[in-house]
Amino acid sequence: MNILKKIVTTLISECRSRGSYYTAVMNISHAIGILRGFLNKLLYFKSIKSSIFSLQANSRIEVFSKHAKIEIGKFVFIRKNVSIRVDDDGELQIADKVFINDNCTINCASRISIGRNTKIAPNVCINDHDHNYKNADKGHLVKGEVVIGENVWIGSNAVILRDTFIGDNAVIAAGSVVKGNVPANTLFINKREKSYIPYAASL
Repeated sequence: MNILKKIVTTLISECRSRGSYYTAVMNISHAIGILRGFLNKLLYFKSIKSSIFSLQANSRIEVFSKHAKIEIGKFVFIRKNVSIRVDDDGELQIADKVFINDNCTINCASRISIGRNTKIAPNVCINDHDHNYKNADKGHLVKGEVVIGENVWIGSNAVILRDTFIGDNAVIAAGSVVKGNVPANTLFINKREKSYIPYAASL
């Protein structure tokens, strides 16, 4: 009963602030996203363990190994054009209330974990492996893991590489390339210096 009351209260509040028409459009979009999430769960029923989550238009989940596993928590919201791929012995865990914005890619062949309430901005790329260009005889992938804590904010166009551990409440600045340990409650930013190199214009 409390849940129903909260839903009604939220809808009334949204109608007042957005307008009834736009509230209806938004909630229809959410409903379609939830249906898409359910269909993906059916498609990969042996690999995906999940509660209610939303998968918006043109986003896709791909599982390419019987050993791969995906766990998606409650009220995860995945926006448009997101690509999630799990292969080999990959284990992907996305905790409750994670938000993944447009055009993100997550490639998991080992282990990726994303904590509760983490927000991921557009065009973020997360990989737990590299291609083994040095010694292909030992396998074509070099695998590691990525652990992202709770309540983390990852800015647009960030790249998260294998063997990265991001603590709770950390902020990853837009455009950063992250590898290694990021302590909790810190802002991570790659230093950028502008340089201007003169050159002789050809006549």
